[in-house]
Amino acid sequence: MPSLKDLRNRIASVKATQKITKAMQMVAAAKLRRAQNAAEAARPYAERMEQVLASLAASIGPSSTAPGLLTGRGTDAVHLLIVCTAERGLCGGFNSSIARLARDHATALLAQGKTVKMICVGKKGYDILRRQFEKEIIEFIDLRGVRQIGFENADAIGRKILAMYDAGDYDVCTLFYSRFRSVIQQIPTALRLVPMSIPAGSGAEAAPQAVYEYEPDEEQILATLLPRNVSIQVLRALLENAASEQGARMSAMDSASRNAGEMIKKQTMQYNRSRQAMITKELIEIISGAEAL
Repeated sequence: MPSLKDLRNRIASVKATQKITKAMQMVAAAKLRRAQNAAEAARPYAERMEQVLASLAASIGPSSTAPGLLTGRGTDAVHLLIVCTAERGLCGGFNSSIARLARDHATALLAQGKTVKMICVGKKGYDILRRQFEKEIIEFIDLRGVRQIGFENADAIGRKILAMYDAGDYDVCTLFYSRFRSVIQQIPTALRLVPMSIPAGSGAEAAPQAVYEYEPDEEQILATLLPRNVSIQVLRALLENAASEQGARMSAMDSASRNAGEMIKKQTMQYNRSRQAMITKELIEIISGAEAL
């Protein structure tokens, strides 16, 4: 049975931990609002970009002159996985859920005899995936020095993806990130970047029945917009990840603070019982000694 001193030390240690978790919860709540506003502001542009590209793709139909970023190479032998996670932990299952989705996808591709290459954006995802896919990881992008995610960060990743496609290094590219829905819910998402994934219900059948004349033609417009769409979708993923990370950290630290409070109550009760038993024992010894005299 632990002594009173040991119990006091445990209670003091848990109280110190509770102060840290409460502070981290408050910091995450302050950062969440800014990150959530940035993620919500990026959604309309990215979604509208997808709709415009889907409409253009539906208008030209299957064509031999369509850009490769839209139609692909006609094969899917080599897959490039862009896995976006956080740079830091203490955010619940946020990082592990994204890594699990990417790991399952990579395992299924390898079982089919496909070649898998990975680019990890974020240290935590890299630490998780390199245990099983160290040979498949070709690059690790560290964003720990970036205070606020901007388009220049996403554009650098987007240019790298396009350069690898032009060099013939892969056939299909898939982006993994966590879509922010609320503080308690973040949805791991897989988005195919190359060839572009046409959203359901955003093609010509969902558009108004109108005839458009494009100048220049649709192929040239797609050749300009498709590379930019890659960077836009990467930016959207990074911003969604930033909001999801803070929401997950806020929930995790709130749970940790409540668990610490319950632990303090239990240990305080155990301390009081031990102290009461010790006092009672001393009183019994004093009374017994007095009676013996």
